[in-house]
Amino acid sequence: MSEDIWDVYLSGEIHSDWRERIIAGAEAAGLPISFSAPVTDHGASDDCGVAILGREDDPFWHDHKGAKVNAIRTRTLIERADVVVVRFGDKYRQWNAAFDAGYAAAQGTPVITLHDPSLRHALKEVDGAALAVAETPEQVVQILAYAINGRLSGAA
Repeated sequence: MSEDIWDVYLSGEIHSDWRERIIAGAEAAGLPISFSAPVTDHGASDDCGVAILGREDDPFWHDHKGAKVNAIRTRTLIERADVVVVRFGDKYRQWNAAFDAGYAAAQGTPVITLHDPSLRHALKEVDGAALAVAETPEQVVQILAYAINGRLSGAA
């Protein structure tokens, strides 16, 4: 891990403010973290392959091109990360987030999952590979602060 600036990759659902809450909490705590993330513009993420490489009439190939182009970013950033935080929301199934968690775990990168307790059963294998399972972005900030500083910051 980097001694000065930690690289934390924020993977997962794109329909809430969880990323902003973690970033703001880390900044407020003065944590030396550089954050990265996948493309969170849903349309751009879906259509990047055909927008760059050309139109596809078959939806499979449309999605295939987009997934491959997006994988250039996600795999590179996950491989550079010191920690990967993976958020699962309850409104949509984030298969890509589950893949990111598995990819990070296979790389030996620490994973923190973030989700509502109602998803525990569905995510039991993903949580089993995680080193911490949080329910709030604020808990993620507290975990990062403890990991970086090696001491509790009065959080309970």
